[in-house]
Amino acid sequence: MRKLRLLTGTLLAIGAMLITSCNKAPVQEVAQGVTETTIKIGNAATVSGGFALVGVPFNAGLKARVAHENKTKVGGRTIEFITYDDGGLAAQGQQQIERLVEDDEVFSIVGHFGTWTVGQTLPYLRDKGIPMVYAATGINQLYFEESVGNPIFAVQPIYRTEGRLLVARVLKEVELFGTVDKLGVIYTTEDAGYSIKVGVDDQLKAMKKESIAVYQAVAPGTDYSAAATAMKDAGVKAIIVATNQVYFGGIATAVSAIDLKVPLLTSYVSAATGYIPEAVVNNGVDVYTNAWVDLTTEKGIAGFTVFSQHILAAKEEGVIDDTEFSYATNPALSAFAIAGYIAGDIFITGLKRVDAADKVLNWENYIAALEDGLIDFPMGGPVDFTNGKRHGLDQLSLLKATHDSDGNYFLDVARPIESLDQILAK
Repeated sequence: MRKLRLLTGTLLAIGAMLITSCNKAPVQEVAQGVTETTIKIGNAATVSGGFALVGVPFNAGLKARVAHENKTKVGGRTIEFITYDDGGLAAQGQQQIERLVEDDEVFSIVGHFGTWTVGQTLPYLRDKGIPMVYAATGINQLYFEESVGNPIFAVQPIYRTEGRLLVARVLKEVELFGTVDKLGVIYTTEDAGYSIKVGVDDQLKAMKKESIAVYQAVAPGTDYSAAATAMKDAGVKAIIVATNQVYFGGIATAVSAIDLKVPLLTSYVSAATGYIPEAVVNNGVDVYTNAWVDLTTEKGIAGFTVFSQHILAAKEEGVIDDTEFSYATNPALSAFAIAGYIAGDIFITGLKRVDAADKVLNWENYIAALEDGLIDFPMGGPVDFTNGKRHGLDQLSLLKATHDSDGNYFLDVARPIESLDQILAK
């Protein structure tokens, strides 16, 4: 009997241990790219060829933000940034992203660069589940309505959203554009052009204005004179140029060459004087671009001041070289450095949220942290990833290419940052 009691007691104790063990939450492990002292991130950016004017300052801004954070560290970890030059080639960008994920084993892709590489690699990144924070493009593949746990976090406005705002601006801002009863739309037959056109079509339909639109599709990098002439013959009062910064200048020049002096409105990706031919503006053609960075309000000015200090510190500390510094501080290119800086800032916000919650730094917890409330950032924001939103920013300002009293060519704020609803209410 004593042996039976001992056996029964032993079995009960073992059973209790098993139940306790089964009820324990599984131990979480850190994700790849994370050690006790470091976090590896990376991107593939274009720092050679035509798009180097974007990629070099973009990475400079990202490096400067990371370098500043590394002085205090998040959770005791230093952020290590690895970057490769994709040369503006989709296939090369794809290989480098796979190299970053599988060979370098980065924790996150930060500042995913260019339509060519982003579009090519989105399915791969979603399949892997690795966080992608900030895409330096606005292609419509980045748009998701409700996608909780989605590792893709676009920040820049999605082209589809931007197309809607361009239509609202040109039809509702009567003080700027008068009454536009015939609207031209020139779009390039590539991702950016098609994506912006979708938003243009959406908003024209929503406003029951489809009948006023005159469309011209143009192949990228070709002769745009026929499209410009078609706009003139149709008697358009304004033209939305749905394209990226590489092709905008050529289209604007073609319009100016036939003295078609109607306002041109285009994407935020061309919001730099380096992409808007000064000769076009000098010929009397008004050129407007969207923008999502705020440098005019008290908050925006303060953010820009801190950004400038961090860029200078990065130069003095050898984090960025002379070329990167000159690009980042060039007024015609600094917008791209600001974009890279913001990419780094939003990534770091996610790290800080995980650390503040005393959670293990893995992909699941990091993604949940970015979805846990609006994210403010310097010189703009907020961006909203809550409830699986992946819309990018949906509030934009309107800039106009002009000259100051000393003859300096710059982009002036024609309208402040506003939402679609705010514009439509005018």
